Formats: sequence, C-alpha cells, structure tokens
Amino acid sequence: MAVNKTQYTEACVGDVIEAVADKQKREDSYALIELMEKASKEKAQMFGPSIIGFGKYQYKYDSGHEGEAPLIGFSPRKAAISLYVYSDGTSQDPLLSQLGKFKMGKSCIYVKKLSDINLDVLQNLMDSTINFISAKYTRI
Repeated sequence: MAVNKTQYTEACVGDVIEAVADKQKREDSYALIELMEKASKEKAQMFGPSIIGFGKYQYKYDSGHEGEAPLIGFSPRKAAISLYVYSDGTSQDPLLSQLGKFKMGKSCIYVKKLSDINLDVLQNLMDSTINFISAKYTRI
C-alpha cells in the first residue's frame, strides 16, 4: 500500500505562520489557532509543509486507501486561507448559507480574511465536522 505524502511533521507552527508575507493572514492564522484548538481540544501541529492541523483520525475508504488526517485545519496560502472544516455535505449547507463571503473547493472553504465570515457559524461548522468524523472514523 502506498504511503500518503502528507503526514504530520515536527515543523514549528509559529515558524510557518511567521513566514507568511501578508500581515492580516498572519493575524488571522493566530486567531484560527485559538478557535480550532478550542473546538478540537487539540494543539496545532503541522500536517505536511503548509496545513496546520488539529487532532487526528484514521480513515479507510472502500477502495482500500487509508491514512491519517487532521480533524480540522487550515492553511494560510497566498491567495486565500484554506479552511478544512467541511465534511458532511448537505447537512452543513444551512451553515454555509450563513457563513459570509467565501469560495468553496472540493473539500475546503477559501476565505480572504476572517472578517469576511461569521465566526459563530465557523464554530458550528468545526463542531459539526468534528462530530461527523468522530462518528464515522477512529480518532487517534
């Protein structure tokens, strides 16, 4: 079985954030760490070179592919902040309609800055995602 390229690392989260050129993204990243640590009850840890993850779970798909991934996370990318807080499809749609200004990817939400979104709704999305993953997969 192939090993996943993206895994948890020992890299320093603070170093990664401080390397972000945009001051607003750095400030938003520190705010997201606080929010996500509170939601997950887990410390921030680097997942690969650019994703800041919180908690872990073991997944195994019907195809046989398996691995570890963060319960929730984010990445302060140049174009936008990628939020990995979406998992449950249609049951989260009502929350998305109240979130604010964002773009949707296949499995993540892109925001330019935190002030563009409703943080209470983001909290509900994180809680919903953690509950969904915890019910479906094994947390480690």
